[in-house]
Amino acid sequence: MNKEMIVIEPSREATLIALGWSSFFGDQVSEEEAGLVPVRITHIHRTRISGDSANGPVELMLSPSSTSGDYAVGDFVLAEPDDFLVRRRLARTSLLVRRMSDRSTQLSGANIDALFIVTSCNGDFNVPRLERYLAMAAQCQIAPVLILTKADATKDLGSFIAQAAALARDLPVVVVDPRQTDALTKLRPWFGLSKTVALTGSSGVGKSTLVNTLAANGAGTAQLTGAIRASDSTGRHTTTARSLHRVAGGGWVLDSPGIRSLHLGEMADGLDVVFAEIAELESQCKFRNCTHTHEPSCAVLTAVGDGRIDSERFSRWRKLHSENAALGALRPSRR
Repeated sequence: MNKEMIVIEPSREATLIALGWSSFFGDQVSEEEAGLVPVRITHIHRTRISGDSANGPVELMLSPSSTSGDYAVGDFVLAEPDDFLVRRRLARTSLLVRRMSDRSTQLSGANIDALFIVTSCNGDFNVPRLERYLAMAAQCQIAPVLILTKADATKDLGSFIAQAAALARDLPVVVVDPRQTDALTKLRPWFGLSKTVALTGSSGVGKSTLVNTLAANGAGTAQLTGAIRASDSTGRHTTTARSLHRVAGGGWVLDSPGIRSLHLGEMADGLDVVFAEIAELESQCKFRNCTHTHEPSCAVLTAVGDGRIDSERFSRWRKLHSENAALGALRPSRR
């Protein structure tokens, strides 16, 4: 089969690039597939999948051998030009996967450039949960950005910013009011032509409101939003399906249902990125399979003892690492 890149007319190519198309996808299209239509999936429902092509929105048809669970919002597929029957899915640049409580996995989004982890400056700000989000992003090789909302709910915004910045090295932290139009200005560095950003976080922190603010006029159905309960700083679960929306000025934003619990699994590399100060010391331990609990000459325990590693952060790392190992993602030997 000829794997040479198919040449697409300039106007159509520009429209595809605006959808997130790049040479990464174009190089996958064979000469025999030149007549098929590239479509980016924007919505996945229980019984149907819809997307955008160079000619506008389309409703996709799946073959009897596939289900909607085989695809993720953000995927590029090749479809027949007449009935938009999906012939195949193109390889992904990235895939955001969430581990469920029953150890199954859920495809949360594909071909994502950055992950906005949204939390609010109130009781929702939960360091252990945020570290889980960061580990998930790192494992999926997606750049994380921490978004702080509801700054008016605290008199000590600086404390929230400091705690957020300490979660991982070089972690961008942005404070926004999802209701204000300047939110897009603050977040513009992560958008642009062909760029896709996914939003995640628990319900009621302003994700859907932020999507509505970022989305270009007429860029699909706006997300429903629900009020925060003052009693426990939580909100109603309003977003019920993943969806992709155009952003004013270029780019895409992917919204997803609120998540209160996030289960790890196969995230050893992600934990190493989030807890880099611990991972860097592990190779200095005397024993190859040091558990960092009681062994002599343990470089990690020594660093905890002299204050180079925060003891509470170390305890959280130990808990996450144990949970991850229990799910079958044992860390390979480092030597």
